[in-house]
Amino acid sequence: MRCALSLHGGNHLFSYSSLLRTLSEAGHRQCSSGHKAKTNSGSFAQLLPKHKIGKSQCEQDAHLINRNNKKVRTVEAENAAQFALPGTGYDAARECVGELFPQVRYLQDTAGFPIYDHTSVHYFSPGERLLEALLPALEQAEHYIFLEFFIVQEGRMWDSILSILKEKASQGVKVRLIYDDIGCFFLLPQNYPQQLREFGIECVLFNPFRPFLTAKQNNRDQRKIISIDGKVAYTGGINLADEYINAIEKHGHWKDAGILVEGKAAWSFTIMFLEMWQIYTGQQEDIQTYYPWSEQPCTVSGKGFVQPYADSPLDTENVGEHVYLQILNQAQDYVYINTPYLIVDDSMVSALTLAAKRGVDVRIITPYRWDKWAIHMTTRSYYRDLVRAGVRIYEYEKGFIHAKTFVCDDRVATVGTTNLDFRSLYLHFECGALLFGSPAIRDIKEDFLTTLQTCRPILEESCRSNFLVHLFQDILRLFAPLM
Repeated sequence: MRCALSLHGGNHLFSYSSLLRTLSEAGHRQCSSGHKAKTNSGSFAQLLPKHKIGKSQCEQDAHLINRNNKKVRTVEAENAAQFALPGTGYDAARECVGELFPQVRYLQDTAGFPIYDHTSVHYFSPGERLLEALLPALEQAEHYIFLEFFIVQEGRMWDSILSILKEKASQGVKVRLIYDDIGCFFLLPQNYPQQLREFGIECVLFNPFRPFLTAKQNNRDQRKIISIDGKVAYTGGINLADEYINAIEKHGHWKDAGILVEGKAAWSFTIMFLEMWQIYTGQQEDIQTYYPWSEQPCTVSGKGFVQPYADSPLDTENVGEHVYLQILNQAQDYVYINTPYLIVDDSMVSALTLAAKRGVDVRIITPYRWDKWAIHMTTRSYYRDLVRAGVRIYEYEKGFIHAKTFVCDDRVATVGTTNLDFRSLYLHFECGALLFGSPAIRDIKEDFLTTLQTCRPILEESCRSNFLVHLFQDILRLFAPLM
């Protein structure tokens, strides 16, 4: 049951709850044309009048989404056992992580993502530090390099990576790239996949743009994955464009984060990529041929455990949201959170405020300089209730914070691609890694506390606004599921 989608209503006065329930139910009710179209929760395609989406489009949406759901379920079922090829750290984790084990059990037994030992994790922030470590790792590839990203843009960062990919492809290394068509719509030429194929690089577009409104267009691939020979993997918030390494200034200093995973857990990201590749190309491959330790065991020694996970809008399990909620619900001392957006439903608001009310030090850093004005205003509309409940919120004054991290009690942390907003939690394909007892947890915490020194605290009095601003923010929250 890997990955998920469902939305939760709420009871905010003049808020988004009724719209959210409507959107959630839209996938199971009739289109305005009178024909059912099972769409993804949160899609607004079915809410448009008949002259916008007619009978044929509804039928096409229903057929396409049902076909995609079946294809995803089939691929995941076929490959489920492959995740455990290196062996899992399930039994060892049961003994070591104590009361955190229910989180491990949920991800492995329900969501289908095993926990691994024999894995080292290196945390990098900002993006230019990651690039310094990534390039040598790419140069050491012997068999394959797989990349999956939302944004790829020509410039210093991508060009430095591409030059290595070209060289490796010429040496016989299998190089594959998946990038999101909407994420790169204005950034890359239309024939860019063909250009890459001329260098020996296989490339597919995720969910190609179509010039009409359909539910399918809501689902974007926000995952950031690099797998090198199945032994080393990357995930985090950093895309392949120059603002992510501060080579150009887009919204001030770009603060992001990512991790390099070496050892058994890297294999999990390899399967995530291969499953997506199989779904989009239809190619049937023997995944075991990519397994790096068939002849000799993994020799990486690392402290703690790593549990990679992915989230999809095409099934019924909200993996990314559940990871965050369980961290908040199990916290005893502190939870420190980085997120570029803060547009959440009542279940997440309740988890944040309840943790603060029971004495947990809950701190959240969001950007001071915004990339999307309406989303930033909506993010700020949540400050008032959270601050009143004891949640401490800060805005990163140097620029834009794009990192997506949780760190809790010096014991558990997650780094990945999932924002605290509706689209990321319910509509997009996302991924991340949950860390238990890893030395990288300390690095994530220290980076958060260092970042606080360049942030301004949000006080309760600063959340007060005049009636018109307050009203406007409440109106924006009506459209939170669409942001």
